Amino acid sequence: MIICSVDIEIIIYEVNSLKEKRHVLKSIIERIKSRYNVSIAEIEYQDKWNRSVIAAVVVSNSKKHAENTINKVIGFIDNDPRAEITNYNVEVR
Repeated sequence: MIICSVDIEIIIYEVNSLKEKRHVLKSIIERIKSRYNVSIAEIEYQDKWNRSVIAAVVVSNSKKHAENTINKVIGFIDNDPRAEITNYNVEVR
């Protein structure tokens, strides 16, 4: 069993409140869940209105498949104009 995880630190643009941040994050998270079948959630900076850390995890029997899925998640967030990735950390176990 291969477990691949990523912590993605992002800055969310064009939001001025926690309510707007939650709306953007919920949209991003739900779209990733439905497209890539990963477990994903916000794990840090819940009280900051323009920053967040999102963690995504995939379990697979293939290291290549797990890494490809995580890379697609990173690419999806990177291509979203509402957010900018400032840092990410991928772990494979």
